[in-house]
Amino acid sequence: MSTPSSPSARLPHLGILRFSGADALPFLQGQISNDTQRLTENIPVFAAYSSPQGRVLALIYLLPHSSGVTAILPREILQPTLERMRKYILRAKVRIEDAGESLIVAGLVGAPPESSSRYAERDGIGMAPVGRDQNRSWIVGAPDKIGAAVDAASGNGFEQAWRLADIRAGLPQVYAATSEAFIAQMLNLDLLDGISFSKGCYTGQEIIARTQHLGRIKRRLFHLQLPAGEWSIGQALHLRDGRQGRLTEVIESDGRVEALAVLNVEPNPPAAGDAGLDDLVEAAELPLPYPV
Repeated sequence: MSTPSSPSARLPHLGILRFSGADALPFLQGQISNDTQRLTENIPVFAAYSSPQGRVLALIYLLPHSSGVTAILPREILQPTLERMRKYILRAKVRIEDAGESLIVAGLVGAPPESSSRYAERDGIGMAPVGRDQNRSWIVGAPDKIGAAVDAASGNGFEQAWRLADIRAGLPQVYAATSEAFIAQMLNLDLLDGISFSKGCYTGQEIIARTQHLGRIKRRLFHLQLPAGEWSIGQALHLRDGRQGRLTEVIESDGRVEALAVLNVEPNPPAAGDAGLDDLVEAAELPLPYPV
């Protein structure tokens, strides 16, 4: 299963924050890793929201909706992200709210009808490509606008297939179990156009910039096939080639377990006779659609 079998459906694991007010863009510019000025050109923005220590609290997709800038992120970390961001509003003219009562997020399989790289909105429904994946698009709008056809498909495994497609596209996600566990480059955001190194200061920028300029990143996001078993997001991994890290996403489909994991870049195979060899995971590294 590489893409969802239905053409479109709701994605109930995802929620929406809405930013409105005169200072919405300047506020976001000081909080996230990418350049929010791109939103004024209807270009969607993928970015990290990080702690002052440079640890990624959430990964968000920003879309320029008519009701304000919308941010797509996992529902389980939406409220903590909302509360943390509100602490930094101070005197800025910006309102941050959970838009779940008025907007829903769905996915569409197939190229969007408008420009392949821009956000387009028509009749209250916004649509934008999912990162570099030109075969899938976000849909944002009011439930009555998106329509019953999308709602009816939400229980048919679409969410699982969508997340598997994210894995195969090498698109990271941060959930409650992995929030504040990684620096942006460990999640390959510098390879996915998720970081601007020219926009100026934002929360966590000093650590992210220092990591980039020190040279080679020691840990990266990899695509793996795991043996059958019980796996969970945030679980520690110790591979047979010596690499160690944590799972960021894992999906079982058709008897095959695929995952994204942050691991050491350099293998360090254990020596014969080392303790704990029986606990090492025999994983196969699968290709990503971009070089690491």
